[in-house]
Amino acid sequence: MNLPNKITVTRLVLTPMFFIVFFLPQWIDPSLSAASAVLMLVLWALIEISDLADGIIARKYHLVTDLGKVMDPFSDTLARLTYFVCLAAVSVMPVWAFIIIMYREFSILFLRMLMMKTGKAVAANSWGKAKAVMYAVSGVAGIIYVSVSRLIESQNWKSFADPVMLILFILAALFSLISFFTYVLSIYRSRALADLSR
Repeated sequence: MNLPNKITVTRLVLTPMFFIVFFLPQWIDPSLSAASAVLMLVLWALIEISDLADGIIARKYHLVTDLGKVMDPFSDTLARLTYFVCLAAVSVMPVWAFIIIMYREFSILFLRMLMMKTGKAVAANSWGKAKAVMYAVSGVAGIIYVSVSRLIESQNWKSFADPVMLILFILAALFSLISFFTYVLSIYRSRALADLSR
């Protein structure tokens, strides 16, 4: 296994660690809120840095592999869904937004598996990139929101933050849907799955 893939595997290990750290105050003791907040931010940073690092190294040193092509997007999806399920569990993210994003991600994984079987690829589009940006922005905003609420006793700032968070998650869900439909439309127009046995 080459270095980029090892970094991706590290991200797969860090993601469930983030989940555990997130719920430490609820599962063990509320006094762990501050430690949980700091560790969440550290783990989030490590996950995101590893996401950048594996791609940069793989492209720069020509270490792109078939395993990496599958494992990298899978680890990205796993990390994002882990962030969102945590945020939905503490009512920071609306459950309906999480459901839309989760259904979209599993549907895309299914379609990609079908596309891999045909040996054809559908090019990434601007909506897919916009979706990725909104996932990142809403995810980190939600993590910061929870961290600050655990570190600062005063909660007055939430009167401003709550509407902002709602808007971010609405945009994330909206971009998620639009990117999904544009991907499906691209597949339909390419007729890539037309010869797939039924």
